[in-house]
Amino acid sequence: MRIDSHQHFWRFDARRDAWITEEMRVIRRDFLPDDLLPELQANRMDGCVAVQADQSEAETQFLLELAQDREQIRGVVGWVDLRAANLMERLEYYSQFAKLRGFRHIAQSEPDDRFLERENFVAGIRQLRPFDFTYDILIYPRHLPAANRLVEQLPHQRFVLDHLAKPEIRNRTMEPWAQQIRRLAEKPNVWCKLSGMTTEADWKAWRKDDFTPYLDVIFEAFGVDRIMFGSDWPVCLVAGTYRDVRNLVSDYVHAMSANEQEKVFGRNAESFYALSK
Repeated sequence: MRIDSHQHFWRFDARRDAWITEEMRVIRRDFLPDDLLPELQANRMDGCVAVQADQSEAETQFLLELAQDREQIRGVVGWVDLRAANLMERLEYYSQFAKLRGFRHIAQSEPDDRFLERENFVAGIRQLRPFDFTYDILIYPRHLPAANRLVEQLPHQRFVLDHLAKPEIRNRTMEPWAQQIRRLAEKPNVWCKLSGMTTEADWKAWRKDDFTPYLDVIFEAFGVDRIMFGSDWPVCLVAGTYRDVRNLVSDYVHAMSANEQEKVFGRNAESFYALSK
């Protein structure tokens, strides 16, 4: 099964979605399953994982409702307040939804670079494991030290790093990103999504070679068993097409075995998110 491990849906709201600037006007509109499904079919993808873009439980419910009757939406990564006093109660409620596979917090936007290692946040993530929920790490390179300290405290929690931690590809900056990535990958409970790369490059003039040094680091550090393709659709449309981002990864792995390519393009996502449950 070929799985896109990372994409979004929304009904555009200019106030709520203020992060979508005028420069990104191509995505300042609604994006719903009927927009995505033709892209999945055209790119030979069997399904996807819908990931939260707004920090509200209304967002989680919105994604679950979209996924309910659509087989192609194999899983949902939602949002819940991981610092809330009633977190256990909320997790018990969400455990009834088979397609809800995990949660994410937009930590990259928190003013405290050490947010991920705050005691109350770590305590919240610790409560995910009894429900078999995963956690997506969304950060910039400067947050990698905190991410490392977070995962060190929770060796049995399944984590996946979104967008390679957004390295500064447009500036060709490798360090200290690469060093911190290698440290993070030493933990066997941490995986990585090959997603969000083109939006960290020059939107108008990127070339495939721009990404090779970063992909080299990721594959060397995580190995082929803990890496998964994600389109980051529709955000990827600001710097190209769905096919562009799929081809970036397929061209990089083309010399690998068929078994290894199947892992990157689906089996690893199935395993990490337990999509076959």
